[in-house]
Order: sequence, then structure tokens, then C-alpha cells
Amino acid sequence: MIPGLFVAEHEVEVPLDHADPTGEQITVFAREIADPDGRERPWLVYLQGGPGHESPRPTGNPRGPAWLSRALEDFRVLLLDQRGTGRSTPVTGREPASYLTHFRADSIVRDCERLRTALGSAPWSVLGQSFGGITLLSYLSLEPQGLREAFITGGVPGIGVHVDDIFGATWKRIEDRSRRYYARYPEDRKRMLALLETDGVAPDRIRSIGNWLGMSDGFERVHYVLELPPHSPAFRADAHDPLDLIRNPIYGLLHEACWADGFATNWSALRVRPELPPEYFTAEHILPSMFDGSVATTAEALARHEWPRLFDEDVLAANAVPVAAVIYTDDLYLERRFSEQTVERFPNFTPWLTNEYEHNGLRVDGGRILGRLIDLARGRA
Repeated sequence: MIPGLFVAEHEVEVPLDHADPTGEQITVFAREIADPDGRERPWLVYLQGGPGHESPRPTGNPRGPAWLSRALEDFRVLLLDQRGTGRSTPVTGREPASYLTHFRADSIVRDCERLRTALGSAPWSVLGQSFGGITLLSYLSLEPQGLREAFITGGVPGIGVHVDDIFGATWKRIEDRSRRYYARYPEDRKRMLALLETDGVAPDRIRSIGNWLGMSDGFERVHYVLELPPHSPAFRADAHDPLDLIRNPIYGLLHEACWADGFATNWSALRVRPELPPEYFTAEHILPSMFDGSVATTAEALARHEWPRLFDEDVLAANAVPVAAVIYTDDLYLERRFSEQTVERFPNFTPWLTNEYEHNGLRVDGGRILGRLIDLARGRA
């Protein structure tokens, strides 16, 4: 299917609720990528960021993203469409809240184990990007026997940290990014203030273009939207849904829940939102104003839901799986000190602290980053 690469497709039926294995079933899809002569290499499973985004689609240009080319030197790669995304049984956003409570990291981990069993694999290696790193910490807590080694890029969560502290720190960082943005593009301040008064522009939606400011090209991406005429088709298309909540409903409905380690979030980002100048941006801050109709009712129910634990600190304290993690010092989405506290608390965690990259480091320089993480996990660096 892809020049120079072997591709196979795998599907497995899994319970919607793993606590009820004979109940409703859904499908989980994964795409296997390998060198033609590397089909017997050990597995590396890729856990995509999000939540609610499918795995990347390699195009053979020449072999997909740089991290994938590096991975194929040692592994065959399994690109998992996490439940509810891609070719797995989709989530539309119109399902009841009781259904959507089964689409967090803990369920994804158990899907992985079902898939590993179906493929007859020994414990495998896993690479988690962003939300994929949160999922990997849940994997280490719930099913560590399924892991050979773990690599995390921009996704080491704080363990035992309340969601209010997480979003409180994120607000401070987006305030700083907003200040830096307007210092670089001062003319955009007036443009943004004018947009907030423009008919048909939802203020919290347009502010959420600030979520791009956590990427290496984010300042320019924001500027190239704000420079467009506000009534042009191009502006309406680019600014209508910056967080892709329509395309990826899980992202909006369950984003706060992916941090909820044994509690309800109760619209944390809204509750801890500071007073900021109106033209300042938001980042991964999901706010009630972003939903309407029946989806708003569902979002409210999920915000009030009492979530079970995602992480088991006792299991993590006895961790025997080698874990190598890159922590970006100025990551917009993850508080550095929370990540460092996690790697300091638990055994066999090897951190790589760097200011060379933003949150999208794996996309920008994936070959180097994955290669170093492999060396760190295997004691070669």
C-alpha cells in the first residue's frame, strides 16, 4: 500500500466497558507499519496526543514522519486509532455522557492489552506523545506486565496533582505567551480587539487559536489567521473551530477528564480562569461557551462526573519498566515542575530536560528525539 513499506491492518472487538466484558462491544483499529525485511522485529505501539485524535497516516514521503523512520530501524510500528477515533468505532459527540465515560486513558490501556493478546505479542515498547504520555503512565499503573519499555515526549503528567493546579499553571503560561505574541506582532492587538466585537465571531472560540502558541510555528500560524479580512471565507474557515471540536468531539468533551485522577473537574479551566486583557488568548482551556444544544448538556454531565483513579502510586513506586521521557522546559501544556516531580518520585524514570523544542518536538525532530529516548531507556546515554 505504501512504497517501500509493509502495511497490515488490524481490528479487535473490545468491550465498551471493560468492567462488563460481555456487554456492548466496539471496534479498535490499528495499522502496522514495517520495513519489508523487518516484519519480525519487536513491536512499538504509538499512542497519539489528544485526547480524541487518530494516529498519523504515513504517506511514504519517503517513509512518514522522522520518528517513524527511526522507529522502523528497531521495530515494526503499530499506529493505534484510540477508541472513538479514526477507523475505530467513532464518537460523534451526540452519545449520552454515560457512554462517553468509557473513552479515557484507562480504557485505552485495556484496549492495548486486548490487542497485544490478539497479536500474540510479548510485552511491547510504547511511545506516548502528549496525551499519549498520560495514557502511558496509566498503562504503567494498570497493566505494567504488558510493557517492555516506555518512551514519553511532552507528556509526563503530575501524579497526585489536582486539575485546578494544572489549569492554573496553564493560564499563567498562556498569559506569558499572549504577552510575547503581541510584542512580536503589535498590530494584531487591535485586530483581535476588533474581532471580539465582530458579529458571528464567538469570543472564546477565536481566543482558542492561542492553543497553537505551544508549537514551534505557532506564533506565525496565529498571525496568518489574524491578518485575514474578518469577513473573508478564508478567515471564517480558519478561525471557526481552532480546537477541532467538531472533527474531534472527544477532545472537547473529555479533555479535562484526561487529568481527573479520582475527582470531578467541574469546569476547572473556567473556575480558575484569571482576569486577563480581553485580547489575550486561551490554550487547552475547554469552556462551557464552546458547546451548544444537546452537546452542551452532555459536556455539563461529564464535568460533574466523579471519575475513577487513572494512576496507582503504589504500583508506580515499584515500577520495573524502563521509562525515558523528554520534558520541554517551556512546554505550554504541561507544567515542568509537575513532570519533574513525577520522574523524581518513581524508579526507572530517566528524564531528558531540554529547551531545544516546543511541544511538537517529536514532529519537528522526531528521529533525534526518539533515538535519544531509546538510548536513555537502554542505558546507552
